[in-house]
Amino acid sequence: MRNFAYEVADRPDDAFEADGTRTMAIAGGTELLNWFRLGIAGPDRVIDIGRIAGLDSIEQSGDSLSIGALATLNQIGEHPAVRKHAAVLADACLKAASAQIRNRATIGGNLLQKTRCAYFRAEAPLPWGCNKRAPGSGCAAREGLNERHAIFGWTEECVAVQPSDPLVALAALDAEIELHSRDGRRVLPVGDLHLTPVEAAAAGFDAARTETRLTPGEVIVGYRLPLRDGARSAYVKVRERASYEYALVSAAAVVTIAGGRIAQVAIALGSVAQKPWRLRAVEARLVGQPPARDAVLPILEAGVAADARPLARNGYKVAMAARAAARAIVEAAA
Repeated sequence: MRNFAYEVADRPDDAFEADGTRTMAIAGGTELLNWFRLGIAGPDRVIDIGRIAGLDSIEQSGDSLSIGALATLNQIGEHPAVRKHAAVLADACLKAASAQIRNRATIGGNLLQKTRCAYFRAEAPLPWGCNKRAPGSGCAAREGLNERHAIFGWTEECVAVQPSDPLVALAALDAEIELHSRDGRRVLPVGDLHLTPVEAAAAGFDAARTETRLTPGEVIVGYRLPLRDGARSAYVKVRERASYEYALVSAAAVVTIAGGRIAQVAIALGSVAQKPWRLRAVEARLVGQPPARDAVLPILEAGVAADARPLARNGYKVAMAARAAARAIVEAAA
């Protein structure tokens, strides 16, 4: 562990100096301190933004729900308005980690956690190649133990996935994320915050190391969730054990039913890419179908298989993703 200077921020502007390298922001600390221990990050200065007043609020106003970036996963998962209007997000938060972690982890920090790839999360110095940790050293997972890795959006430089549970739910809810920096305020769809290696390379960035559209000094301050009349939602997390485990595959579904059939649907998959993976083409084909497994599963299987590029050891994720999405639709409709 390297020594670092510690400061406490009183307002979001105090965090604008956090460039993500020499100066970093900390909120709950459940992820950042692990980066320090493993050698993923070693800043000279840490700015604690976890005590900024007003950024932990959860409020319903008209047809939207606002959630501050410092709201903890337990606060969100147990909040009556979230459970009533965005059950998929409440479930995702409560399934994300142990109760102790959920009491500290914030919704702002959770979306920025790093991949759980075992080759990436090894203690320095790494005995193998990892382009995220050492650019140009290769991706050991590409031909290695890649059972938990991407089936969408990967390149030869990186096959990692984004492990956040709330991120998948927020993408299915068409939530927006509010960002502040010295340049002012901007709002993005949550689903556009992260980049796959394919998207990063196409934009001229480092395919392995560029994971989000955040600029240096930019801070997440909150989220806005549109509320849809009659919408129902559910989150399905497939994992090897039910306690404190990351997903093999997850699926979030937001469904509106009219006359016993799907009138509107949004589906996002998790742990299959370095961002939540929306099935937009499939969503259009599901409209008009009854929300029953036999009706939706063939459409989901065809849609997932059409775009998936499984690795040597994770072909099972193609079928698992379609089935998780089907289960999420059925549970949401019920």
